[in-house]
Amino acid sequence: MIELENENLTPQGDLALQIIALPRETNGFGDIYGGWLVSQMDLAGTAMASKAAGGRVATVAIDRMAFLVPVAVGAQLSFYTQPLQIGRSSIQMLVEVWSDDPLSSEWRKVTEAVFVFVAIDGSGRTRPVPPRRG
Repeated sequence: MIELENENLTPQGDLALQIIALPRETNGFGDIYGGWLVSQMDLAGTAMASKAAGGRVATVAIDRMAFLVPVAVGAQLSFYTQPLQIGRSSIQMLVEVWSDDPLSSEWRKVTEAVFVFVAIDGSGRTRPVPPRRG
């Protein structure tokens, strides 16, 4: 697993999703729910994994995750993805979340995790990932 580092100010991978944290996604303290953030990470990872797999994928695992900083309402969240390993039918995808806080103008890493996706066919059965064109 890649070490969680807040000192690295460069996101890894490609921008897959940007969204603003809205009040409906917060707890009583005004911080974004962790579960909502994980669901957005899954959306970003799925979008990029399905491109790599040439079709439908299913999330089968999420490797270690730690939240480094809270996310406030109004923060612009950027989700970056990077394929780490592509197997016969699986794709390991690093998903990082970065926050651009409008009040403090701070750019900081919020969290990261490795999502594992499996390519599936129309019947929901595992299928091979097509070879990469290079």
